Amino acid sequence: MPKDKNLSEIKIEDQKIIDNKELNLFESLIPVVILMGLLAYNIFFVEGQEWFGGYTNQYILLMGGLVAASVGLFHKVSFTTMIAEVWENWKSVFVPIMILFLVGALAGTWLVSGIIPAMVYYGLQVLSPEIFLPASVIIAAIISVATGSSWTTSATVGIALVGIGSALGIPTGMIAGAVISGAYFGDKMSPLSDTTNLAPAMAGTDLFTHIKYMTITTVPTIIITLIVFAVLSTTIDTTGSADISNLLVTIDNTFQISPLLFLVPGIVIIMILMKTKPLVALGTGVVLAGVFAFIFQGDLLNSLSTSKFQAIINAVLVDTNIHTDNEKLSELFSSGGMNGMIWTILLIICAMVFGGVMDAIGALARITKSLLSVATSVFGLFASTVVSCLGLNAIASDQYLAIVIPGKMFKQAYEDKGLAPENLSRTLEDSGTVTSVLIPWNTCGAYQSTVLGVSVADYAVYAVFNYLSPFTTLLFAALNIKIKQLVKK
Repeated sequence: MPKDKNLSEIKIEDQKIIDNKELNLFESLIPVVILMGLLAYNIFFVEGQEWFGGYTNQYILLMGGLVAASVGLFHKVSFTTMIAEVWENWKSVFVPIMILFLVGALAGTWLVSGIIPAMVYYGLQVLSPEIFLPASVIIAAIISVATGSSWTTSATVGIALVGIGSALGIPTGMIAGAVISGAYFGDKMSPLSDTTNLAPAMAGTDLFTHIKYMTITTVPTIIITLIVFAVLSTTIDTTGSADISNLLVTIDNTFQISPLLFLVPGIVIIMILMKTKPLVALGTGVVLAGVFAFIFQGDLLNSLSTSKFQAIINAVLVDTNIHTDNEKLSELFSSGGMNGMIWTILLIICAMVFGGVMDAIGALARITKSLLSVATSVFGLFASTVVSCLGLNAIASDQYLAIVIPGKMFKQAYEDKGLAPENLSRTLEDSGTVTSVLIPWNTCGAYQSTVLGVSVADYAVYAVFNYLSPFTTLLFAALNIKIKQLVKK
């Protein structure tokens, strides 16, 4: 419990929301407006988006945190309270940061071992440009439902699909949008997903009632998504199909390609399906890939460094670039290792500073309460929930807070309107879980853009499932379609 007399805590399992009765809405929005203004200025008015160098977004997030801290100090919220909340935020992203480091190592070792080139090699022969985009949605959805993790899906099949599609001449933004659409469909519908378990816990319903009720809005959305990508497939001008034979020869000359290489990703996916901790599963994938690199790619390793072992260590830690006689493949066969994840990790750390201070001074709770106060109708309640989830994804930079805070704040309001709790849990997922990846400084947006090698700005317009989901849930609310009422006892 904070020592500051004007603060109170609302505890939800392991989560807490800090309320500040002295903070008004205008003061709560000051840090948000300044943050958004600085980010917008950097994007639209600074050439090359390098206002403060390569880490401009990180600096801007820290400036936003400083403004929020100033507002908090004005209301006598102590530095101790703010630092404690930032520390809690940092602790919450420790495992994701470790996962990011391992994903960087995984990308490097899977490259030098020939696993990613093998995926591209065989994928080019199976996935034609005409079916590639909808097929990518389906493949990513299946893996994500099975694993319960959009992050794991992107780190495994997502990287491979981007590579295959790039070789076929399909824009990477489209490919990443298809992968993310499928991955977040699976993440949202899988009983193994953490957010799919969190949303019903916050709303007061059970897991499988929640999943069943989500199909009402999710199935139409994914069908529309598949139709959009099927249409896109007929309109894109792909040049890769004519060059497939040359690409295959180049890959075959550079790497020793074998179906046995698929044992490594297969083992990783099986471990995740068996509920092995992600750090263990990904770490195993790195080690096995290193062993396979020794077995299959000896000549390549010798060309990359003075020793095979050093080449693998370099693939884990720093940049690795494999040059071929095809420029497109040379661009594809490169990895930053753990070093390539530093920018993203620093972005997450800085975002947690801003979100932590905003939570500590009570601004997040105040903004959500203000949205709740204007929800006078059933549709207004759904709309306020959606706006709250979207706003918290941008302000708190964390999809869990975008589920937890609205879930707690709006729970009683849904009950007062006679609405079953699954209405709230579904709306939390339709607008909180899936839109997190559309915010560049959100942990999900930062992760996906780094792992897939495609900026959020490039894939956001093609992440059809993600931006369509909030509109679908609002449409169903506006038309009163399948809005379940509380059963009177």
